[in-house]
Amino acid sequence: MAHDSRRDFLRKGFGVIGASLLSPLAASALLAEDGAARNREIMHNKAIQDGKATVISLLHTADIHAQLLTHDEFFVEKGKAVYRKRGGLATLKSMVNVLRRQNPERSMLIDGGDCFQGGGVAALTKGQAIVPLMNNIGYDLMLPGNWEVVYGKEMMMRDLFGYTANKTCANMFHDTRDASNGELIFPPYQVRHFGNFKIGFIGYNDPLTPIRQSPAYSEGIRFAKPEENLERYVRLLREYEKCNLVILVTHLGLTQQVALANSPYAKGVDYILGADTHERIRTPIQGLHARVTEPGAFGSFIGKLDFVVEKGEIKDQSYQLLEVDPETYPEDPELKKMVEEARSPFRSELDKVIGVTKTPLLRYYVLETPMDNFITDAIMWKYSPDVALSNGFRFCPPLVPGHSGSAEITADYLWSMLPVDSEAKQGTVTGQQLWTWLEKELTNAFAKDPAKRFGGWVVRFKGMEVNITVNAEDGKRINWIKIKGQPIDRKKSYTFVACEREGDPDTTLCRVNDVGSPKKLGATLHSVIREYLAQFSPISPVMEGRITATDAPEDLLTQLSGYGYEFR
Repeated sequence: MAHDSRRDFLRKGFGVIGASLLSPLAASALLAEDGAARNREIMHNKAIQDGKATVISLLHTADIHAQLLTHDEFFVEKGKAVYRKRGGLATLKSMVNVLRRQNPERSMLIDGGDCFQGGGVAALTKGQAIVPLMNNIGYDLMLPGNWEVVYGKEMMMRDLFGYTANKTCANMFHDTRDASNGELIFPPYQVRHFGNFKIGFIGYNDPLTPIRQSPAYSEGIRFAKPEENLERYVRLLREYEKCNLVILVTHLGLTQQVALANSPYAKGVDYILGADTHERIRTPIQGLHARVTEPGAFGSFIGKLDFVVEKGEIKDQSYQLLEVDPETYPEDPELKKMVEEARSPFRSELDKVIGVTKTPLLRYYVLETPMDNFITDAIMWKYSPDVALSNGFRFCPPLVPGHSGSAEITADYLWSMLPVDSEAKQGTVTGQQLWTWLEKELTNAFAKDPAKRFGGWVVRFKGMEVNITVNAEDGKRINWIKIKGQPIDRKKSYTFVACEREGDPDTTLCRVNDVGSPKKLGATLHSVIREYLAQFSPISPVMEGRITATDAPEDLLTQLSGYGYEFR
């Protein structure tokens, strides 16, 4: 619908208070309806029953991270962690097919990126084995995510252009010495016709990708910020393409997506279908100009956005976050066979049991996680530095002990925990360098300006104890640091070990600059983990209070506050 019509719709929906006058929190509260109930109401709309109106259904996945099989998934109920089996590509396809059959002529399937990184088959084939599986599901539109660059620009292009779906990304440019220099790698937008109703989609990947990932992965690619060209494309879609709806498909992270929805250059955008931080938006977050959604991760969820359209205008709409439940949707036989064939060349290695855990391996928490405690335990055991570090990764579903009291850790699961088998590297820093670096990492996670937060949770460690105040000013969040039980000495030198990032200067390690005595240690993190498990399995990692906050719980699950949103 036209931008003014959309505003009129929101104004009517909110009664006498215009949506543009509401705070994001108040708007979110007013939108907080039960998605399933609203969807049933929409589907029984008299205009639809009489054939005067139609429904357009947008189905959205993101951050699948090459999780091919049904897996353990984490939920919070009544303040406690619970686990259920969810996901699997063959289950996902069955569910998509059911949803499409409900609205066969006007359904569209979209993926928001980070698809062919995060599992063993993906890593061992550089994403190639994932492409035909996604094609079999039948996606209509694909966006590259920040991890799509992991195998380098050439493989990224081969993988993404191997998809039968249309691609979109308005901020990734060729940065080369040949004739393609400065050109967009992918189409900046796509337009989809549903009868005489048109929806324009503009794609944006995270412009901070070269910083978040190893710099070498993005060689030959230039990233731009959305504000550099968003207004131009919105105007093109509104005024020239005459789109009734303009939707951004983004891989920026929830806080940046909400900041974008409140930015002046997003005027004319109706929805932001977001990704990257694996958040589970169950009620769209209302910004000043657009509503924001994000559909969880690992193929465990589908976001479903329905519009009731009559005579070219939107009369009603609803949003649901649906769980990909294998008990409700039996695996699609065709895709199940394809997944088995994709795993077949590597099955003997991937299914090899390398250890056992008696406690859940979990990576959902923002501050500290049992999974990364296990990884840094292994690094500390192997090299005995003062501090062992692990990046604040989010990918990897949980691994939960069953009735036997234990769960097998396979080589495939190791690839999910650490999809890049980087070499271990050691360096020395002063206490002051360590303090300054950690403040910067905390700003990345909790910056006062949400637009300055970037993906990844707080870096994880062993050997340090840290106390912070999340809501303090940038650069002033650390209250104290102890190393091996003693207050940090800012003049003293400390050793630390982390993973090498390909393309970083030799004196940079885990985004710590000017590291002294840098030394590659001749072993990859996979080999360190395998050695550790060979000696200490079964393991039982738990939360230990390695980092605590004066104003946040140890099980903090999101960077976003003030919008009525809760991860569950």
